[in-house]
Order: sequence, then structure tokens, then C-alpha cells
Amino acid sequence: MPESTSINTRHYLTYLAMLLIFGAGIWLILSVGSRQHPRPVVSPSSVQHVSPADLTPTATPDSSTSDGIVQTYFERVFRQNLRSSLSILLLQLVVIIIAARVFGALIRRVGQPRVMGEIIAGIVLGPSVLGLFSPQAMGFLFPTNSLEPLRLLSQIGVALFMFVVGMELDLAHLRQKAHTAIMVSHASIIVPFFLGTALSLLVYASLAPSQISFTAFSLFLGIAMSITAFPVLARILEDRGLLQTPLGTIALTCAAIGDVTAWCALALVIAISQSISWAPSLLTVAVTLTFISVMVLLVRPLLSRLLSTGAKTTQQRAAMMAGVLAFVLGCALLTEAIGIHALFGAFVAGVIIPSTPGMRDLLKEKLGSFSAAALLPLFFAITGLRLQIGLLNDWQSWAMLGVVILVATTGKLGATMLMARWTGMSWRDAFALGALMNTRGLVELVVLNIGYDLGILSARAFAMLVLMALVTTFMTGPLLTLARASSQYRER
Repeated sequence: MPESTSINTRHYLTYLAMLLIFGAGIWLILSVGSRQHPRPVVSPSSVQHVSPADLTPTATPDSSTSDGIVQTYFERVFRQNLRSSLSILLLQLVVIIIAARVFGALIRRVGQPRVMGEIIAGIVLGPSVLGLFSPQAMGFLFPTNSLEPLRLLSQIGVALFMFVVGMELDLAHLRQKAHTAIMVSHASIIVPFFLGTALSLLVYASLAPSQISFTAFSLFLGIAMSITAFPVLARILEDRGLLQTPLGTIALTCAAIGDVTAWCALALVIAISQSISWAPSLLTVAVTLTFISVMVLLVRPLLSRLLSTGAKTTQQRAAMMAGVLAFVLGCALLTEAIGIHALFGAFVAGVIIPSTPGMRDLLKEKLGSFSAAALLPLFFAITGLRLQIGLLNDWQSWAMLGVVILVATTGKLGATMLMARWTGMSWRDAFALGALMNTRGLVELVVLNIGYDLGILSARAFAMLVLMALVTTFMTGPLLTLARASSQYRER
């Protein structure tokens, strides 16, 4: 038998053994953990918002003088108009966009991607920073009745973002790199997934909401540990000049396969969490698989014919943009109605968009730029308003956070590095690939917000996992620098 055939056989046997062992471990954890019952979690009250009425002076100005007329105008007319629903939303947009740009520029100076600065801006505007130092200012900017419109608008931005992420997946490229990428990617998913479900045995009673089953909480925690942020990863590779290198190629391929796998698993978890038995969950999964099959087998070829000629004139481009936008939102609506999540439909819509020359670039430029500059910062702000670091108010909570970060890093980085080394990569490249796959960033925040919206995560669990996402993403740059430095040291 040729040596290459023997090596490939050994790789596949190891891959199958890994799936069987860790899959059996996850099944055993779910079987044991299903006997647990969470203690009722009492959600601490959030930062008290100050009502606009509380900020209004009680003294009545004298309107008979010119000064009194001006004061009356500002107190009764200008201030009242400023607190209308539209004015509040516009004020929030201005503050959030400016804060995102400022923090994005600052974080770039320390070698981190701009999106990390935008995430920090959202946290700064929330109860963990602004609400802590100036509850009045936070109450003025984000009154309670304004948060739902802001959240819905941010969801449109995230849907467009996930559409662009889907477009960045090159299916042909995935097939070319399938041998190594599938094994490495699935190792980087199933091992942290197993560790996440194992961790849920310890934290379910203290962190899970009382109405959530162990199965839904455990599977969701496994997914949270398994995510790789494909867009942030691409940004880091581009910034460091690694995008066209073998390491960059395999990293993007592994992250793409991992994203598809994780989103499919997330659809299953959502179906389980929203159903009272397995039958409705399995029906939801079956409908979801039907939706994906129809999109790939029927809608994709149809779109290829419709968009084959491209858009040459301004009117054609405008018509195409309107049609694509309606298509994306329609897919999002359909998956929301199926019972998974609107973002999954937008993601699938991006995946099946044909790669007509110039078409994807035009869509990324128009839809991607607008959502990244104007709408995604709203999502970060909503995440920041939900994040309450003050809930981690004792050493046990911080110790638990340390364990969560350790489990997430060990599972993701360690599994990726070992499997990459097993498939023939050098230790340096295997370590660098593990560091890249440990990047969670924005996609992780999207998943965590879905879990929070569905009630799978408590506020305390949400805070821990958001902080874990930030820490693991910040680690990527220094770890890549360490890998490069160790390589240069050995070359001397």
C-alpha cells in the first residue's frame, strides 16, 4: 500500500474515532445531566433609568419677559420635542455611531480589529460603565421604552451582516480543501462542544433559567464554546498579510465549515428549546433541511440565470439592490416563521448568491458597508445594554468566568492544534491555526444574543460568555505574534 494512502487511512480512522468518542461523551453527559433541576434564578434589577419627567425643572419660568420666552421655549418646546420617540432614536444613532468610530480607531492602534473597538463602545454605553458612573445620562440616552425599537433596528443590521458573511463563503474553495479542513474544523467543534456540555454539569444549577431544560442549556453552551468568528478572522488575516498564505487559506476554510456546522447545530438547539417534546423539534429540523435543500438546488440556479447579465446601468443596479434586499429579508422572515431564527435565513441567502463577476463585490460594498457603519454598532450597543458585569460580584463568579475562558481556549485552540499537527502541519503553523480558530468576536455575540432572547441564558451566564468572547478574541493577535516570534528565534 502506498505511504500516502496509509497516512490518509490513519487520518480518517482517527477522525472517526474522535467523533465517536466525544459524541458518546456528549450523549452520556446529556443523559446524566437531564436528571438535574436548576435553582430558581432571581434576576437582579437592572440599572434604574431616570424618567424624562424627573429631569424637568419644577420651577415655572416667567413668560412675560424675553428671557422667560426663551426659557419657556427651551423647557417646554425644545425639550419636549427632544424627548419624542424619533428624536430619541436619532440621538441614540448619533451617539452610538460616533462612539463606535472613536473606539474602533483607538483599538486599531493596539493591533486589534476595528470591530473589537465597536464592541467595547457598546459596553461603555451600557450599565457596566455609563450606567455605573452616570445613571442619569444612561437614562436620558436609553430610556426603557426606546430599547425595543433600537433592538429591532439592530436585528436588520445583523441580518445584512450575516448575508455578507454567507457571501464570503467560497463553496468551491471548501471542496478543494475538504480533506484537511473538515477534520481540523470538526475537531475544533466537537472537542469544545464536549467540554462545554461537560461544564454545564457544574454550572447548570446556578446559571440556567428555571424554565430551561438541561438539554437545551447544555447544547447551547457547547455551541458557545465551539464558535469561530469568520468575519473577524478574515479581518485579522488581512491586517497581518496572511490572507493569501497557506495558513490563511486553511484557517478561512476551517472557519467557514465550522460556521455552517455551528449554525445548523444552533437551529437544532433553538428547535429543542422552543418545543416541549422531541417530535416538534425534529419536525422543525426537517423543515429547515428542506428549506436549505430548496435554496441550494432550486433557488441558487434560478438566481444564477436572473443575475447572469449583471447590472450595467444605475437603474439596473438600483433594481438589483432592491430585489436582493427583499430576497434577504424574505429568507430571514421564512426561517423566523419556521421556528429557528431570522439570521439563519439571511446567512443561507448569502451562501447561495451566485459568484457573478462584480456582483458580490457590489453587494458587499452597498449592503455590507451600510450595515457595518450604521446598523451593526446598534447591535453592539444593545449587547452592551444587556451586559451587566456587576452581576459578577463575588470571587466565585470570577473564578467561574476563568474556568469558562480556560475551557473555551483549551477546547478550541488545543483541539485545532493537535488535529492540524496530526494532518501534517508544523507545530508553529498548527499553533497559529489554533489561535485563529479561537477567535470568536461578533458571531459569538450574535449567537449569545439569540440565546438571551430565547431565555436559554440568564443575565449572569450572558455576562460571562460575552466576556469570554472578548477575551478569546483579544488573545488572537498576541498569540499570532508569539508564534511568529518563536519561528524567528528558531531560524537564528
